[in-house]
Amino acid sequence: MIFDIYNMVLLMPEIIVLSGACLLILLDLVLDQNQKHIIAYLSLFVILIAAAGTWMFAGNNSGEILGRMFTVDGYSTFFKMVFYLSTFLAVLLSINYIKVEGVERGEYYVLMLFALSGMMIMASGTDLLSIYIGLELMALSIYVLTGFIQYNGRSNEAAMKYVILGAFSSGVLLYGISLVYGVTGTTQLSDLAAAVKEQGSMDLALVLAIIFLVAGFGFKVAAVPFHMWAPDVYEGAPTSITAFMSVGPKAASFAAILRVFIGALGPVSVNWVNLIAALSIVTMAVGSVVALSQTNIKRMLAYSSIAHAGYALLGLVAGGPDGIAAVMLYMLIYTFMNMGIFGTIILMRKGNFRGENIEDYAGLSKVNKGAALLMLIFLFSLAGIPPTAGFVGKFYIFMALIRNGYVPLAVIAVIMSAISAYFYIRIVMLIYMKEPTREFDLARSPANSLALAIAAAGTILIGVLPAWFLDLAKNAIFPG
Repeated sequence: MIFDIYNMVLLMPEIIVLSGACLLILLDLVLDQNQKHIIAYLSLFVILIAAAGTWMFAGNNSGEILGRMFTVDGYSTFFKMVFYLSTFLAVLLSINYIKVEGVERGEYYVLMLFALSGMMIMASGTDLLSIYIGLELMALSIYVLTGFIQYNGRSNEAAMKYVILGAFSSGVLLYGISLVYGVTGTTQLSDLAAAVKEQGSMDLALVLAIIFLVAGFGFKVAAVPFHMWAPDVYEGAPTSITAFMSVGPKAASFAAILRVFIGALGPVSVNWVNLIAALSIVTMAVGSVVALSQTNIKRMLAYSSIAHAGYALLGLVAGGPDGIAAVMLYMLIYTFMNMGIFGTIILMRKGNFRGENIEDYAGLSKVNKGAALLMLIFLFSLAGIPPTAGFVGKFYIFMALIRNGYVPLAVIAVIMSAISAYFYIRIVMLIYMKEPTREFDLARSPANSLALAIAAAGTILIGVLPAWFLDLAKNAIFPG
């Protein structure tokens, strides 16, 4: 039986998140406007309970359940913990921020929980269709959250662009899945690996299917040339949602990409490895170079996110246990440092001041040394400067490339990393070398402070003691 007690127990974290979301949206109906923060704290409780449930099953490699469409293994557990972390931090960053923006409504947190459940399904999906269902549940929630500031034209524009381009990319991905089924007769990942091995790498229909899959997943991680949505959406979305979408959905997409390409399409890697390598080079180059000319910090971080997607794709090119573990660790590190940098931007949002222009940060260290230090830590980590976690993430990606014979790719990646360091260091220079041009009245709150403390601690801890986290990723690699 598909829905026996064993399956339901293993699905308990997903059930907790979805049931919690449904109960909270009902509770929202009876709460007054000044009580909406209760939904936020209950959302945090739901996330913690689901994380505890996932941790309980961490050592239980169940195999495939629900008709071989879903699995509970170390790999899915690792990524789910990353999703819990990103959602937990995003909720903390949102509590005061959406009050300032005047959009404090309970469905905001409910949609974040629905997006979390979609990401969890993607991490545990062992069938192309279950992965697609999880992706759509995640994406539809993010579309609404992007346009949540209804009175803001930029937010509305960002949501419209995102939903239109997202629908197109979903269609492309679904068409690729249909081609895979037409060629192999299955969408189940373990059966797919055997089928493509028998089919051979010269089948033109399979090559076309792989191209569609690359395009569909490429949009979700903002890889060039499928990145056109990212700058406008990052700029227009509420900053807390920009932080959330820059880490959670990206990590979920890479969780699915690794299973699909290395796990299922590994036997015909000759058909896609060069394509992914080319995409990663172009993605790093465009993200690093275009970011140099940005004056809006959210747009700059959008191109930074594009460049980081290029680095993570290099782990896919490297393949093998080293490449998979490097990408997994990179997603964890990226969660800490990106949530941190957006958290400091949210600190600036008070009254009529948004703090979205890079020049707004000039002289911050002269007025608030704590906020300046946080910016320094997160910017250095994004640039890959030791002893921060960002250096560790890039180092293991580059080492995976070198060990698998992709030395030229590693050299190109190092050069791109050096270029991208400029636009991060430029902000550090403004913070520490310039005189302040305005008063800095930061929007401090206990929730925001806790989120920043967690992000800073993770960024420093992984940078100083990376071995334990790398071993954690290596021990969680999916079999096969």
